[in-house]
Amino acid sequence: MENPRDLECDLKNMRKYYGIGKTKEITWRESQLKGLRAFLMEKEVEIFKALKQDLGKHHVEAFRDEVGTLMKSLNFALKSLKEWMSPKKAKLPQMALLSSAEIIPEPLGLVLIISSWNFPFGLSLEPLIGAISAGNTMVLKPSELSSACSSLLATALPTYLDRKAIKVIQGGPDVAEQLLQQKWDKIFFTGSARVGRIVMSAAAKHLTPITLELGGKCPALLDSLSTSWDREVAVKRILVGKYGACAGQACIGIDYILAEKKFTPTLVELLKTQIKKMFGENPKDINSIARIVNKQQFSRLKNLLVDLKVKASIVYGGAMDEDNLFIEPTILVDPPLEAEIMTDEIFGPLLPIITVEKIEHSLEYINTRPKPLAIYAFTKNKTLQRRIISETSSGSVTFDDAIIQYVADTLPFGGVGESGFGNYHGKFSFDTFSHMKAITRRSYLSDFWFRYPPWNDKKLQLLEAAYNYDYLGLLLLILGLRRIVNRSV
Repeated sequence: MENPRDLECDLKNMRKYYGIGKTKEITWRESQLKGLRAFLMEKEVEIFKALKQDLGKHHVEAFRDEVGTLMKSLNFALKSLKEWMSPKKAKLPQMALLSSAEIIPEPLGLVLIISSWNFPFGLSLEPLIGAISAGNTMVLKPSELSSACSSLLATALPTYLDRKAIKVIQGGPDVAEQLLQQKWDKIFFTGSARVGRIVMSAAAKHLTPITLELGGKCPALLDSLSTSWDREVAVKRILVGKYGACAGQACIGIDYILAEKKFTPTLVELLKTQIKKMFGENPKDINSIARIVNKQQFSRLKNLLVDLKVKASIVYGGAMDEDNLFIEPTILVDPPLEAEIMTDEIFGPLLPIITVEKIEHSLEYINTRPKPLAIYAFTKNKTLQRRIISETSSGSVTFDDAIIQYVADTLPFGGVGESGFGNYHGKFSFDTFSHMKAITRRSYLSDFWFRYPPWNDKKLQLLEAAYNYDYLGLLLLILGLRRIVNRSV
């Protein structure tokens, strides 16, 4: 752990560096984004190795979910940066004669980014792209649970970036606590709701604005689709949205399925068939599914199945290899709703199916639980689609696929309620780390004399006409052609 005095000194120097205005220059921002891109390109093999070591991720999955998405985000930011930084003209009413206004984005200052272990590079560098684009100085604290990735970020990344403005600090909860005691201009946190509450409490001391990217139990509604092709595609997308993203250890991954009872036997068979096609008869050997991050998380997942009624609901899988921290894809049908597997976020390769009489009943089920980060709905029923949009609340809704919203630069990514607040990705990342400063300019040649005391009823009516943009009424009052009503109190 860094000496508290050294940390305070480092942060003081970073604030001074921010004060000279270097990070506000477009050339600095572009050079740092290009440095990040060079890091990803030149260290790709090391990144793959670190992800394999920490999480057992196949390098193709690692590219799809982390390196590739970051390269895309960097290219988008470099292409769009000048436009994002440009002042935006603000429209004023016609009444504001000889006046103009604009909105200028300015950096917040010194920001703290605390990232999660399940996507160690993606969840560290995606917000970093936004913080750099906005012109801040920043400290990144990656998760200690993905130690190889954290080490690579701490040792290699600074050689590509401006060390006076960007610092990577490794460490566990004690380091996080030490960092949270400092004064920041913004805190961006990705992780569990439990730690999110600690971050929010610490931020309150200095009234620091925060973005919380949490999670929750993201449901997938699966309608009884009419064609075999639609069913097969839907099932493949559900499986990759559950098991294919860090073995289910993803905040936006599918947590459970809601399906009609009469369709469930067919669904289970489809799931079994596609699991074997994707992950093989022995998924541990085929290396297309990641492993559990550590023994603590493994034990937590194992304990979810200890309940005899939960264990009895397993219809596929359930095998565990504690030495290799591997859990095979597991399907359960109607585990007890009061069991921990259905009250807490699963964050692993266990997939419950909750049956309903009619798929429309899924909405009531979702609405009686905390707002999820995402809802995935596989249905061609337009009425049901409209009801999902209007009658439920979630960070996002995706129809007929899963997780793809995370990749879209033009969509805000973030939660609502207990799944978090604030958003990022693309321009939204830039906005998250910026303050939109309002600039107003006014001429001395025009004035609204009736806004000044002393007060009388005529000035009251003139102000009413002005605020209602009643230009004719204003003119009639000024010319004395409208009667003044006495409204003295």
